[in-house]
Amino acid sequence: MTATRQAENPAPTRGRARMFGSKKKRQRLSDLMDQLRPDLSRESLGVGPAFPGVTPNPLLSAKARRRKAELRDGVLALGVLVDWREVSSDGNPRVVLMLDVETVEGTSFRGIADEDLTITALTRLAPGQTMPVRYRPAVMDHYVSLARDADPADVQQVTDEIARAKRA
Repeated sequence: MTATRQAENPAPTRGRARMFGSKKKRQRLSDLMDQLRPDLSRESLGVGPAFPGVTPNPLLSAKARRRKAELRDGVLALGVLVDWREVSSDGNPRVVLMLDVETVEGTSFRGIADEDLTITALTRLAPGQTMPVRYRPAVMDHYVSLARDADPADVQQVTDEIARAKRA
């Protein structure tokens, strides 16, 4: 080959050739969620980097299924609804609730609950509403779940203990 011919046909590159001069970037799930649903980003929810993100579909995530199972047996506490966002509206709406949680031990933290609600329950949501929740004291990762199955007597007992701790 002549020198002009070599200049026209450069030597093949090793590995994969980049098409159109770009390299495919791998996006993190949290970055993708921020792009798809900016209203659910950490900044718009007013929480820091230690606050958990929203799983796009907890039915497909093994980690989310395991967490929900652990939360069913969690400790009862009270949560005051701060804000909520609808994530999915097909069938029963799936919402993300942000709650200020108070425990019997006197601990307060901001919690997030990923719940499937009926249309009726969704229309009753209002900021400032107090709800019984369950949390995992051993983990304390901000994840909570609504304690819909809680006995009203147990909820009243937790409410009284929290009020008593505040007075002391």
